[in-house]
Amino acid sequence: MMGPAHSLSGAAAWLGVGAAAAAAGHPMPWPVLLVGALICAGAALAPDLDHKAATISRSFGPLSRWLCEIVDKLSYAVYKATRKPGDPRRSGGHRTLTHTWLWAVLIGAGTSVVAITSDRWGVLAILFVHMVLAIEGLLWRAARGSSSDVLVWLLAATTAWILAGVLDKPGNGADWLFAAPGQEYLWLGLPVVLGAIVHDIGDALTVSGCPILWPIPVGRKRWYPLGPPKALRFRAGSWVELRVLMPVFMLLGGVGCAAALNFI
Repeated sequence: MMGPAHSLSGAAAWLGVGAAAAAAGHPMPWPVLLVGALICAGAALAPDLDHKAATISRSFGPLSRWLCEIVDKLSYAVYKATRKPGDPRRSGGHRTLTHTWLWAVLIGAGTSVVAITSDRWGVLAILFVHMVLAIEGLLWRAARGSSSDVLVWLLAATTAWILAGVLDKPGNGADWLFAAPGQEYLWLGLPVVLGAIVHDIGDALTVSGCPILWPIPVGRKRWYPLGPPKALRFRAGSWVELRVLMPVFMLLGGVGCAAALNFI
């Protein structure tokens, strides 16, 4: 899928989690619902860090382009080292390592470690990175072009600063779900994991499928392209994605938000 659909699906997924949490007796304070949705929307772009033409590759200027090249080479090396006889030969690392459940868990765990072991600046860094990605994804057309990069970064930095200040206030969610001393902001890894998994599921719906299960082998393949029957798959950017899935994500996100806030 394309960036906007990935981001919308990520935001909708976290709002759905908010609704489920409310139903289970662990309601999210509204700042957690908002921040989590934005982080998840940004994290839903992150698996494409292995693709130099993806939205994330231009989100942080030369730094993100350089990082994409490294991740692509790393992913390709891991693919070659772990492929089984049934896995096809390929020339790049796109849709391999960063499109797996293991990568999602590791990135989410790393985010949680940074959040609980660093000071306020670590939390701000996590928020800033994901705010940039959320803006790039959700406001795709408005954020395109190098001339708008600085404006996106300023908006993301301002938003991160404000949201961090709101979360720091008692009862606003810094210790949501994990209330033991020293576990403030441990939950920040959850929308990161969810965003990556939702991205992988979205890519699994497209023609190429997605090797979500790696390193678990399936038959003669370790990089099995998981997905529905080929007749039900679609091409990225097709009318199915733009005219069906994106409106569905918006609707589900709205319903999830209303349920999480006890409006329905």
